[in-house]
Amino acid sequence: MAGLDRKRAGQLMADAAIDAVIFLSPESFLYATGASPGVATMWRRAGAVAALVPADAGQTEAAVVSDLFAPTFRRTSHLTDVRESPIWVETANLEDADPDLSPEEAVARVWRSAGRPDGFQRPETFDPLLCYRHLADILSERALDGARIGFEASAISARDIGAFKAALGNADLVDASDLIARLKMVKTKDEIAHLRLAVGIAETGIRALRAAIEPGTTRDALADVWKSAIQGHKDSGALSGAWEYVSVGKNPWGGNATVHPGDLIKVDVGCLVNGYTSDTGRTFVVGAPSPTQDRLFDALMRGFLAGSELLRPGVPLAEVHGATLAAIRAAGFPGYTRGHFGHGVGAGLGSEEWPFISAQSEAILEPGMVMALECPWYVDGLGGMIIENQMLITETGHEMMNTLPLELVRIPA
Repeated sequence: MAGLDRKRAGQLMADAAIDAVIFLSPESFLYATGASPGVATMWRRAGAVAALVPADAGQTEAAVVSDLFAPTFRRTSHLTDVRESPIWVETANLEDADPDLSPEEAVARVWRSAGRPDGFQRPETFDPLLCYRHLADILSERALDGARIGFEASAISARDIGAFKAALGNADLVDASDLIARLKMVKTKDEIAHLRLAVGIAETGIRALRAAIEPGTTRDALADVWKSAIQGHKDSGALSGAWEYVSVGKNPWGGNATVHPGDLIKVDVGCLVNGYTSDTGRTFVVGAPSPTQDRLFDALMRGFLAGSELLRPGVPLAEVHGATLAAIRAAGFPGYTRGHFGHGVGAGLGSEEWPFISAQSEAILEPGMVMALECPWYVDGLGGMIIENQMLITETGHEMMNTLPLELVRIPA
């Protein structure tokens, strides 16, 4: 990946009077470096990895990575200033070892050339203090050791914050969690490509699922069809994960229900490419919809279209929420309420990331944002229904990244 937009990052830091930002969570590390954070982040404890981005684009970025993943990191990231900290996994690189040496001497030479001191001991998992000391060195080398430094406070626990602050000495540390979220909301060209591919693979699975719907089929069988189809996609090698929320029948939370005539099938699914998740929702009905199903879905469609019309740069997300909600209520359901009608998509921990299309949102749409606009309704005794598309905000409006029809699709009974 080409990396984050240094110009935009510098502007956001200048607005916040911050001289550099430290990324600590696995997802933010991936965003900042374009490379995997590695296995040591599985516990989600800060200090396994870190990335530092100065406000001054003339100063180089830097990363602290585990020694196990350092070779892969150097091959895949644009960063050149890379510091290593050991984790519990023993390593050695014998690719260029002298074949005439004994195994013992070959390994010993590799360790010596890597600077391993006598008595070296690996930690139980990883040592956050080693990561924080590297960060202190990086700041010092850039004359930032006494500067105002933003850090991802939302990614570090009360258990570790004291050691983090002590290691960084005289730095004026401030919470930059919101700044990082705002930076991540506008996607790079590479991130958009990941999300575009992810939604394309997911839709291949939805088409296969649609073809498999018939009376007698179970929810789990339909989910398996979706999974098999995405695994059979020509670009399935790019997948780093997938998730599905498929429901069948009158109970939106009904477990492994069996398809019957008149049932709704709600499909809310996503594929992950390099950690970036798509998010798409479609609804099918077996046979003709009932008058109630038809009326409720029509209200959702009216809301979805009203919200879609406002997806362009300069529009506050709160305004999109208000228009969507007003359209659903005007369609005959004045008591309908929903906390948000969508969210950002990216490399977040789940399928939804900030910002949200909510009444409380202060975010304003910008070119390069990728949003999931969704209008769901879960009705016991009727079933689950959803319309959800992934939208790329362009310079003049938006692009629907999905290609499947939005309508309530009728499946022959």
